[in-house]
This record gives sequence, C-alpha cells and structure tokens, in this order.
Amino acid sequence: MKGILGRKAGMTHVFSADGKAIPVTVIEVKPNVVLQAKTQESDGYVALKLGYEDKKISRTNKPDQGQFKKVNATPKYFIKEIRNMEGFEPGSTIQASIFEENTYVDVTGISKGKGFQGSIKRHNYSIGPKAHGSKYHRGSGSLGDIRGTVKKTKKLPGHMGSEQKTIQNLPILKIDLENNYVLIKGSIPGPNKSYVIIKESIKKSTLLTDYSLVNLQQEKIKNELIEEGKKYSASLNSKMSIEEMKEAIVAAKEIHDKELQEQKELLTQAQELGISNSNKLSLDELRKSVTKAKETVKAKEEKEGEN
Repeated sequence: MKGILGRKAGMTHVFSADGKAIPVTVIEVKPNVVLQAKTQESDGYVALKLGYEDKKISRTNKPDQGQFKKVNATPKYFIKEIRNMEGFEPGSTIQASIFEENTYVDVTGISKGKGFQGSIKRHNYSIGPKAHGSKYHRGSGSLGDIRGTVKKTKKLPGHMGSEQKTIQNLPILKIDLENNYVLIKGSIPGPNKSYVIIKESIKKSTLLTDYSLVNLQQEKIKNELIEEGKKYSASLNSKMSIEEMKEAIVAAKEIHDKELQEQKELLTQAQELGISNSNKLSLDELRKSVTKAKETVKAKEEKEGEN
C-alpha cells in the first residue's frame, strides 16, 4: 500500500493533448515525516504514522511533543496512520514521487458541513405540489407506522455533511515535485485548505484513457515561433516539434533574404529602364517587367544597328 497526506488547494482545469478540458483538483503535497513504523510483532498490524504541516511547539502539549522528539521532527498539524504501508524508517520523509502519473488513487477527506437540513435537501426527497392550496411543499411527509419510536435508519431532517468520505478510482494526471502539488481528475471531499489522505486504489483498476497533458511552456514557445515564421512566410503548424520549427524558420529566412536582395537589384534596374510604379510591383511582376523592358531595349538597339 502507498499513501501520503496532503491539503486541498482548490480546483481548476487543464487541457489534454487532443484539446479537451479536464477538471482537476489541486492537492498540495509537501514531504511527509514518518513518525512511527508499526509492525506485526510489536503492534499486531503493519502501518506507518505520518505527519504533515509544521506546527508551533507552543501550540503542542508535552505528551504529543514526545513522538516528535523521538524522530527529531517539528510538531505536525495533521497526523494519520496508513495501514499496510511499510518500507520507511521513522524520521524519513515521503514525497509524492511514490505515486506515478496516470495511475488511480483513493482520496479520503471530511466533507463540507452544511448544518441542520431538511429531508428534501438531505435525502433528496420529492417536494409536494407547488400550488398554494396544497399547504405542503417541502415537508418530510408521512413517517409511516413508527409505533411510538423512530427507527435509526429512518431518513429525517438532521445534521448534514462533516463526514469522512472516500472517493475511489481518481486518476493522477500530473505530479510536480518542484512546486509540491498533485493534479487529480475530478472532485474530492472537503473545502479548500482541508487535509486529505491519498492512498493507492484498492480496486487496482487499469487506466483506460491516456491523459497526456499539453505542455504550456512548449506551446508558448511554438506560438512565438509561428508568429516569427509569419514574417518570413514559413510554413509551420502546431504538430511540428520546436526544432523542426526553428529549422523551417532558418530556411525560410535565407530564402526571404535572397528575395529581398534580388528585389533591390531589380528595383535599381527598373529605375534605370524607366519602369513606372516599380515600388508597387510584387517580386514576380517585377521580374517579368524588367525582363520585358530588357528585351524591348535589346530589340530597339538591334533595329538601330541594322539602320
């Protein structure tokens, strides 16, 4: 079993390589400290006790300070055990690199508290007729035969939310160790800044979809190269690699420079030949005009020579 503690940062969306927008939850995953390694011989079960998020010593009582002093670690806010996890010594740190991208995980957290709610919202009951004469709109309705007591399973108004919930089989799309965050597809329980537990999926489902994300830095470079290529009329597209784009721009720039030099020479010749509006002509038109003017001058010279 693999597991790590983290903190929900919020939700956003990312784009896949085929252009689809994927909703993701951003989880801040700083290095976890192993506070205790429980074994079958000493504790009767295998587990690792992990600590997350530093806490002031002044806010920690002396009995709790003992477990942190044993491993030379600072006090932690969020402490949880993960069963059947082993392979780490007390005092060592665990990073998000224990997981791999495009694999499934289970995320556990405390759901948002919604206070005291009626049965319509809490249990998704149907509402009554909306007409004014019904006098019954969002009531609980008939409770049936309760015979002086209410069964524990009866769905009635009451406290909603603030319960431990686990969402299973959520794929990890990206792991960024430099910035200490993990992108998980979909939503997870709890409000922003709440603590969560990320564990290896118990269902062991295989990932059927390849969520290859767009590299925004590379796309930004490609867009800049495409804009630069427009100056030299280079034929570029987004499917080309950055190196291919650069080579195409260099080749197009060489052709562009040669055409500029040729155009300057043709403009000089056009002025000498007396071609009007030569500045407004394209390169091909300029070539044809200069060639035609030269032929005309040559034919005129030949005629004068015969006379």
